[in-house]
Amino acid sequence: MVIIHASMFPVGAKGGFQHGVAIKISNGLIRNGHLVLNFSDRDVARALSLLGHRKLGRRPANDILREFCRQHEPDILLLGHADSILPETVAKIRSDLPRLHVLQWSVDPIFESDNLRRLQSKLEVVDATLVSTAGEALAPLRRPGHRVGFLPNPVDLSIERGENHLRSRLPYDLFFACGHPSRPLRMVCGEAWDMDRLLEHVLREVPDVRPSLAGVLGWPNVGGARYQRALEEAAIGLNISRRSDYYLYSSDRLAQMIGNGQAIMIERATGYDQLFNEDQMVFFSSMEELTTRLRLLIGEPAQRQAIAASGRERYCSLFNERSVAAYVVEVALGIHDPGQYEWPTLLA
Repeated sequence: MVIIHASMFPVGAKGGFQHGVAIKISNGLIRNGHLVLNFSDRDVARALSLLGHRKLGRRPANDILREFCRQHEPDILLLGHADSILPETVAKIRSDLPRLHVLQWSVDPIFESDNLRRLQSKLEVVDATLVSTAGEALAPLRRPGHRVGFLPNPVDLSIERGENHLRSRLPYDLFFACGHPSRPLRMVCGEAWDMDRLLEHVLREVPDVRPSLAGVLGWPNVGGARYQRALEEAAIGLNISRRSDYYLYSSDRLAQMIGNGQAIMIERATGYDQLFNEDQMVFFSSMEELTTRLRLLIGEPAQRQAIAASGRERYCSLFNERSVAAYVVEVALGIHDPGQYEWPTLLA
């Protein structure tokens, strides 16, 4: 099929993120045999503004996407965080191309009202919505005739190129990164934490740990090739997202860490213990359990390697870019079979 994918792709000075979900989905679609035409909506909007401001170039960017669709007559239009694209533009494109299928996807947390509002704004003009959260938390996106479900964070081994599980000795023991340590506070084991304070607690309880950090305790954020190198240098990945009580919600950093062969530490409350066992991920339900298991794992590199290898194999089997891309297409077309997938798919 011909698929136009409007999303955030690495272009120009603001295109330093190699690990974006949009790239992985497009890679999977191409590897599954489809023609994929990527449309970086935000960069087009910026380019069409004299001052380089996305909002000022929004209208002409919408006109260009409509004309782009007229030229290529896609079977599917995918909208991934395509916030520059207006609902009325999607409606016009559908009028131009009556056989078109449209799906929007997001890996932002839907417990944040702005993210939910952006998705709801297009519900009347898309066929389906996929979000990196599963279960009843998706209920606000229900509409008659509209499909809504879980989007796994895909892994792509052409992007996650590290093989840390094969190395008994690495420069760092523990990797953790976040955009901002305190805005907002993160719920960890039922308690609101400033991530600077949480990392201080971990380092105090496990003083021998060699941390590799980004965005916390004064460590700078990193992107592009530097971010990939950081992922390749650490043995264990601490996966803490903003909340753990939204079923299967996680930052897409989970795929980045496990794909590079890090042993994953993750809170049980996320629900990932229903898809992975104790030999594939290191689960914790309290800060004491987190630090105790971290201490033991640092002292047992062979065990860490075994968990990392088994977890990576399982994650890549479930959530590789080709499988996730095939699922996206099936949901867009309304032909997906939930029995083919081990993860929860659409909300009934």
